[in-house]
Amino acid sequence: DDDNSEEGLHTIHSGRHEYAFSFELPQIPLATSFEGRHGSVRYWVKAELHRPWLLPVKLKKEFTVFEHIDINTPSLLSPQAGTKEKTLCCWLCTSGPISLSAKIERKGYTPGESIQIFAEIENCSSRMVVPKATIYQTQAFYAKGKMKEVRQLVANLRGESLSSGKTETWNGKQLKIPPVSPSILDCSIIRVEYSLMVYVDIPGAVDLFLNLPLVIGTIPLHPFGSRTSSVSSQGSMNTNWLGLTLPERLEAPPSYAEVVTEEHRQSGLAPVAAFDDFQRALQGPLFAYIQEFRFLPPPLYSEIDPSPDQPTDEISSCPSR
Repeated sequence: DDDNSEEGLHTIHSGRHEYAFSFELPQIPLATSFEGRHGSVRYWVKAELHRPWLLPVKLKKEFTVFEHIDINTPSLLSPQAGTKEKTLCCWLCTSGPISLSAKIERKGYTPGESIQIFAEIENCSSRMVVPKATIYQTQAFYAKGKMKEVRQLVANLRGESLSSGKTETWNGKQLKIPPVSPSILDCSIIRVEYSLMVYVDIPGAVDLFLNLPLVIGTIPLHPFGSRTSSVSSQGSMNTNWLGLTLPERLEAPPSYAEVVTEEHRQSGLAPVAAFDDFQRALQGPLFAYIQEFRFLPPPLYSEIDPSPDQPTDEISSCPSR
C-alpha cells in the first residue's frame, strides 16, 4: 500500500499456513521459453513474505511456456525443393559443372522426426567432391535498433565421395532432428529459425549449397496425413487398374427363384425356437411380420401403384414401404 496503511493486512501467527494462488496467462501470444547466447525468454512466479523489522523473504519459481505450432497447416505441409549448378574455373582452365538437386516432403517437423532427403548430385568436374546435409539453428536478437545473429549446428550427415564423372542419388536419406526448442517466429526481440542445407563439399573452392527452410513445431503430423501420402504414393506406382474395361454385353441379373429356393422361403416362415426369454420376446407380432416377408420377392410397381394417373408426390412415397 502506497500510504503504508494497515487496512486489509492480516497478521500471520506462528505455525504452518498455506495459501493457494492462481494466475491466468494473458490471451495475447506468448513467446516460447528459450535460452540463447545473447538473450532469453523466461517466465516465473515470484512470492514475497514481509516481516516487521526484517528483510522480506523472496522466492521465484520458473515455468515453461510453449507457443504451439501445428505442422498440419497447409503452408507447413508443402514440399521444399531447389536446384543449383556450379562451374569450377582455375585461371584459363574450366572444368565441367557440378549440379545439385534436392527435395524434402514438407516444411514442418517436430523434434525426434527424421527428414527424408531426396537429392541427386552429378560431378562433371575434375575434382573429388563430397555431398553433405546439415540442419542449422539461427538465433536473431533485436535490441535498440541493432541485431545480433548466431548460427548453430544441430545435425548433419555425409554421403559418399564422388570422383569425376560420377553421380549419386539419395532416395529418402534420413536425417534425424534431435531434441531442440521450437521455432520462434512472432517475437519482436528474439527469433529462432531452422534450415536444412544440402551442399557439395568442394576442396579448394566455394561449396555448392541449397538452403531449404524448416519450421520446428510442437504439434506432430496427424496419422491420417502420413497414411494418405503413403496410399497416394502406392497408387501412383501401380495404375494398371485404369486400363480395365467393362464387357461389351452385360449379363442380366439372376431371377429371384434362382437366388432363394422354395425350401429356404418355407424355412423362413417357420417359427423360431425359444431358447431364452429374450428370444421368446422376438416371437411376437413384429418379429413374425418380419419373418413372413423375409424371403418374399419385392412387389411389382403395378401392385404399388394401380392407378398410373395418381399425382407424382403421392407416388414418390411408395418405395419407402
